Amino acid sequence: MAQSTLDELAKLVPFWNVLNEEDREHLARFTTRAAYVAGEQIRENAAECLGGIIVVEGSVRVYIMGEDGREVTIARLRAHEPCLLGASCVMHSIAFDVFMEAEEATSLLLVAPQALNAVFERNMSAENWALNAVVDRFSDIMWTLQQILFMSFDKRLAIFLYEESARTGSDTVKMTQDRIAKHVGSAREVVSRMLSYFAEEGIVEVGRGRIEIRDRARLKKLALA
Repeated sequence: MAQSTLDELAKLVPFWNVLNEEDREHLARFTTRAAYVAGEQIRENAAECLGGIIVVEGSVRVYIMGEDGREVTIARLRAHEPCLLGASCVMHSIAFDVFMEAEEATSLLLVAPQALNAVFERNMSAENWALNAVVDRFSDIMWTLQQILFMSFDKRLAIFLYEESARTGSDTVKMTQDRIAKHVGSAREVVSRMLSYFAEEGIVEVGRGRIEIRDRARLKKLALA
């Protein structure tokens, strides 16, 4: 196995320090690197068991899809972030189907499910980390469902724009209206109408593939209302 794989796993696997040398080598032996271009599907078949993924560079959108084809983003994975939502064959508590796509040029480490399963069976601390990680993801999912079920759409959109702006440190949200609709679980037409309203109120300016925030204070007020 390549020493570089061991070095990367040592930096990026949260439970690496509790593993013995045998388990570390076992994980490294069954870890591969994969690269994806922006918009490329990472997990497009809900029955596919990817195992564990760790984002080395780029970002990954994790989403669920309704029978009508509507997509709702439930998590966005950033650089150095691990995720087990694609490992339903290992974590049997994951009883729903998720899809994954690269949001930009993305590099991943893919840890085979059989390797994860063997390590979790031998190491209770590693298994406990995995269970806690899944619980944390469920919290993200519940927050998303709460927004969809109980919040008005203007507030949901304001929250998304405000959080995306805070994440990037910019007043420009570089994203198409179609992609925003996928993130907030709505139709593009609904997003377009609400952005037009925000623009009329002087809160944002809508451009091609971007949203410029003009009144951050009012956007924040809407998000926190």
